[in-house]
Amino acid sequence: MELRDALTQIAEIRQQVARTELFRGYRALPVAFSGLTAFAAATLQAWLIPEPPQNISAYLALWLGAAVLSIIATGSEMLWRLRRLNSALEREKTGVAVTQFLPCIAAGGLLLIVLLRFAPESLWMLPGLWAMLFGLGIFASWRFLPHAVVGVGVFYLIAGACSLAWAQGEAAFSPWAMGLPFGVGQLLAAAVLYWTLERTDGQT
Repeated sequence: MELRDALTQIAEIRQQVARTELFRGYRALPVAFSGLTAFAAATLQAWLIPEPPQNISAYLALWLGAAVLSIIATGSEMLWRLRRLNSALEREKTGVAVTQFLPCIAAGGLLLIVLLRFAPESLWMLPGLWAMLFGLGIFASWRFLPHAVVGVGVFYLIAGACSLAWAQGEAAFSPWAMGLPFGVGQLLAAAVLYWTLERTDGQT
């Protein structure tokens, strides 16, 4: 019984450390890649989908594809780093990071389903709402990320609000309503990660 109690206490201590120690699993390169992917998707939309309100399925396929590609890039880097370090604490920290950010991704997916099913006329709001949800996800994670990411979260909130105010009417579904917030935002996040973590730690 004493051994079991000791192991339980060790696990609790490890979880507490994972929740307070700076997380280094997000790396600048895949985050920058996701920003460039957003710019590429915006360019492709302008070229291939000139009238997105009449081709919503292609519009959504393009941007969901860009999101999935970005998630795969970030997730692959995190998994590769975990395998290289082979650390129980790093696994714990990664689990905390994922669970903190996952609700904003899930909320974005639920929002898409609800708008598609019950309010397709409001789909033009997706870029702004997704950007604001992403900003909230950053705020949910900021306590064990470099504090400069707060500025990135603020950028996403402001960019999302501006998208909601501007990208309606004739500007609805503009490729840059999605491309600018996520392109600029992810490049800003990559700069923060590189400058505060990777510039001095030799990619640890």
